[in-house]
Amino acid sequence: MQKISVLLSLAWVGFLFYAGIALFTSGFLLTRLELTNRSSCQEPPGPGSLPRGSRREPGACWMASRFSRVVLVLIDALRFDFAQPQNSHASGEPPVFLPFLGKLGTLQRILEIQPHHARLYQSKADPPTTTMQRLKALTTGSLPTFVDAGSNFASYAIVEDNLIKQLTSTGRRVVFMGDDTWKDLFPGAFSQAFFFPSFNVRDLHTVDNGILEHLYPTMDSGEWDVLIAHFLGVDHCGHKHGPHHPEMAKKLSQMDQVIQRLVEHLENDTLLVVIGDHGMTMSGDHGGDSELEISAALFLYSPTAIFPSTPPEEPEVVPQVSLVPTLALLLGLPIPFGNIGEVMAELFSEVEGSQPHYSAVAQASALHLNAQQVSRFLHTYSAVAQDLQVKELHRLQNLFSKASADYQRLLQSPQGAEAALQTVITELQQFLRGVRAMCIESWARFSLVRMAGGTALLAAACFLCLLVSQWTTSPGFYFRPLFLIPMAWGLAGAVACAGFLTATGLKLDPVVLGAVAAVGTLLPLLWKAWAGWESNRPLAALLPMPGPVLFLLLIRFAAFFSDSFVVAEARATPFLLGSLILLLVAQLHWEGKLLPPKLLTIPRLGFSAPPDSPRHNGIHALGLGVGLLLCIRLAGLFHRCPEETPACCSSPWLSPLASMVGGRTKNLWYGACVGALIALLAAVRLWLHHYSNLKSPEPPVLFIRWGLPLMVLGTAAYWALASGADEAPPRLRALVAGASVVLPRAVAGLAASGLVLLLWRPVTVLVKAATGAPRSRTVLTPFSGPPTSQADLDYVVPQIYRHMQEEFRDRLERTKLQGPLTVAAYQLGSVYSAAMVTALTLLAFPLLLLHTERISLVFLLLFLQSFLLLHLLAAGIPITTPGPFTVPWQAVSAWALMATQTFYSTGHQPVFPAIHWHAAFVGFPEGHGSSTWLPALLVGANTFASHLLFAAPPSSEAVGCPLLLLWPFLCESQGLRKRRHPPGNEAEARVMHEEEEEPLMEMRLRDAPRYFNAALLQLSLKYLFVLGIQILACALAACILRRHLMVWKVFAPKFIFEAVGFIVSSVGLFLGIALVMRVDGAVSSWFRRLVLAQQREPPSVKPKVICSSANHYFLFSWSIYKILSEKDTLQY
Repeated sequence: MQKISVLLSLAWVGFLFYAGIALFTSGFLLTRLELTNRSSCQEPPGPGSLPRGSRREPGACWMASRFSRVVLVLIDALRFDFAQPQNSHASGEPPVFLPFLGKLGTLQRILEIQPHHARLYQSKADPPTTTMQRLKALTTGSLPTFVDAGSNFASYAIVEDNLIKQLTSTGRRVVFMGDDTWKDLFPGAFSQAFFFPSFNVRDLHTVDNGILEHLYPTMDSGEWDVLIAHFLGVDHCGHKHGPHHPEMAKKLSQMDQVIQRLVEHLENDTLLVVIGDHGMTMSGDHGGDSELEISAALFLYSPTAIFPSTPPEEPEVVPQVSLVPTLALLLGLPIPFGNIGEVMAELFSEVEGSQPHYSAVAQASALHLNAQQVSRFLHTYSAVAQDLQVKELHRLQNLFSKASADYQRLLQSPQGAEAALQTVITELQQFLRGVRAMCIESWARFSLVRMAGGTALLAAACFLCLLVSQWTTSPGFYFRPLFLIPMAWGLAGAVACAGFLTATGLKLDPVVLGAVAAVGTLLPLLWKAWAGWESNRPLAALLPMPGPVLFLLLIRFAAFFSDSFVVAEARATPFLLGSLILLLVAQLHWEGKLLPPKLLTIPRLGFSAPPDSPRHNGIHALGLGVGLLLCIRLAGLFHRCPEETPACCSSPWLSPLASMVGGRTKNLWYGACVGALIALLAAVRLWLHHYSNLKSPEPPVLFIRWGLPLMVLGTAAYWALASGADEAPPRLRALVAGASVVLPRAVAGLAASGLVLLLWRPVTVLVKAATGAPRSRTVLTPFSGPPTSQADLDYVVPQIYRHMQEEFRDRLERTKLQGPLTVAAYQLGSVYSAAMVTALTLLAFPLLLLHTERISLVFLLLFLQSFLLLHLLAAGIPITTPGPFTVPWQAVSAWALMATQTFYSTGHQPVFPAIHWHAAFVGFPEGHGSSTWLPALLVGANTFASHLLFAAPPSSEAVGCPLLLLWPFLCESQGLRKRRHPPGNEAEARVMHEEEEEPLMEMRLRDAPRYFNAALLQLSLKYLFVLGIQILACALAACILRRHLMVWKVFAPKFIFEAVGFIVSSVGLFLGIALVMRVDGAVSSWFRRLVLAQQREPPSVKPKVICSSANHYFLFSWSIYKILSEKDTLQY
């Protein structure tokens, strides 16, 4: 029952944190209000007369259409400089050869030959620069919100007014081909559609070739009014190879040929639009707001002249949303209701045989229609939402009223008003640009009440972890009331809140109900803490952690409030971890736990050493510290630089082997990666063999012997195929593609099978039964002369007593026909750790597959680092018998810091552009179809592998956290073996050799099951407290700095990554504790079966049990087992 109580308590504490995170997130990452209003031709955007010709031509709406057809070519990730010529460089600087420059030569030729027919713009996209948000902006003219980036791979139909709906409502035939994201955004909107899967970023050609197969036949058929082609090859090439790879030059050349053929197929009434939805970074990623990510190319061309002047020397910079109102008016459509873009006035000039006055009037008319539509939207939006700045809104409305009045006045007397027209155009442009700037600043709708409530709930949960972790060591602590009473209060609070909301007719919000339930569960415990707190108790009792650890946590807490420290966390974390390691070594020395070998004391007469006796000498601990610092330094070589530090260079070792050009270098790296795999496997098997955990015939042990090598072989084979897939002969490519699918799935299947076997039979104990007396027999060592000292008496008397006892036993045994039954059981001393190490090893290899090949070297380094850290921490953790057991705060803090270090050492950063999307295609090179949960699971496992398995076996941040409690007991056997032959009196040495107590190791935990469960709960609460402090700091920083310039670039992504990481860590911690308790229950069942089997022996037979731990034997009398079985309580 105590085990269930511990798990339920952890689940309850986790729920408190989850409720706080959800409540804060619901107030911080709110989407803007989406209006469902629609524009129509029957409802003009505002009062006043429409422009000339608006209602004189068939199909005309707010403005007469200038084009009957549009071909929209969307080249995903077409960065602006991709459209630049090869010789484009700053004056005075030597030309730099870049493979992507000059590949779109058709654009430059058209601009030179037909300057009045074409124009190239630098289009600025609004962050986040993910494809779905850009498509929403390109069709609605609105701004995306930060939280929408999370649904980039789970697109939902657009409910706002948009160009596609306006086209279909007016009977236009819209044909689409390309990225299947459009299928989810505009279901059933196309008269004809050819969708292709878009998520496989490794595939450069399937989508593009599919488009080309249908593009030109569709154009020649004439059964279309708007043709949209969304190419993905450039974007996928950037993700796979980067913009500087030769493949990028090939892809851009292919797009150039497409544009050239489209120009040849165009008719006079058709407008060609070539646009990129976003750019890409130097590594080929996107999603953020760097200059390279938001800069895209926009090219317009018509067979008829549409521009009154030649192109400027430097292309004009326009917001990307400006395309929406521009296309709407050019096609004679109403501008979408929620658009905040500004029309590109140059396209509405009169070109042939017109005076400048008429061109200015046409531009002013388009801008006035656009401004009327935006003003109408602001009026409607401000009536239902309160997130726009009131003063700025009034100022902009006054500016529009003045500009509109001036425009209407000019229409009444158009002659001789060129200067006044330019003034009106300037005022209208200022209004439109001011509205967009206000919306960008205001559309971060914060609910301060929810943010404050979520922050308070997180702080209360942290305080609860700190409080209960102290209660667990008190003698009067009971597990069951810890969660039963609070859960009852929480359930009552949730029911009362739901009843109140229902009675008042308000909407039932699950987030609010969860927060109320969490607060209800906290109240009784906080009241208990308040009632039991004495007024004269010092404040330091609330903070039981040592001063240096408290100082370290305060530094970590304060660092989250600085964007510079958040950006530099990858460098700050190894420094803090190294400082803590040096502090641990110094603390061991100060506490006298590190002594020279000659001063190590030896207990006499076989009694146990005192709990705080030294288990390591100074040189050994110093070696552990130096090894840890060296591992931290080497792991730091695998780093990825944030985009805010342009002077930093990311490690080239994070790229996959397939991106390498030299065959010899690639082979050497491949050999090193395979060597790291073999070293990991050898290290795990040597560790298990060292503690005699490979002797059992149980299925998990057999799987370790044969299944793990197969997993290593499968991983190495997959890496070989992935690194050379592009170089495979054509006749073998089908075989390579099939193996690339089978091998990762086989490794994952083997890992899952091993975990199932481990959960089924977690106790891998080797039992040997034999008839006859035990072989070990005390031999009376000759002693000549009378005793001359107390040491001689201590030596002689016990031997005489044991010799007499054994002679008496032998006489009884000779009277029986059959000797006693002896049972030898191996591996009990490391039964918990063996299960943990096995589980973590099985998790490590599938997670390693999701990373690039050279990350295996990081896994090897971090394996060694965790091993050294566990040994160093074990030196400072006393083994108290029979309890209570505890893990110091220093160990928990070091563990959490190592997790953060591992996150950065595996090439991650807490920003969306740094997510390793390639992990979604490991085992699924052709994509996942319409499924979104599986690729999200694979990408999440890659991103948060450090939170599940942060240093490979034998440790992990969450699942392996119980090893902090178990490892000191493993080190007990090493300490005793080192003291088998101490220097000193020979008589005492002989007595010690005979009488030394064999180490019980992890079986000591079963001596006091209550203290064991309490120690697991205390360790978990300490770890959740350290993680909770980090998420609390991120929440406070995001709340206080919500209007900071870097809130959406630094603080918001950091909060999201910390929140998801906390959830993953807490779930992993719960699974790790559950695994330990599963092993503990299996050990109890094993002893129970052993007792029942021995009870069936004849009464004349009195068997003995020998339990072996790490090749050490312990004798347990049958009478003890009989007493324990009668009490239905098994201690061993």
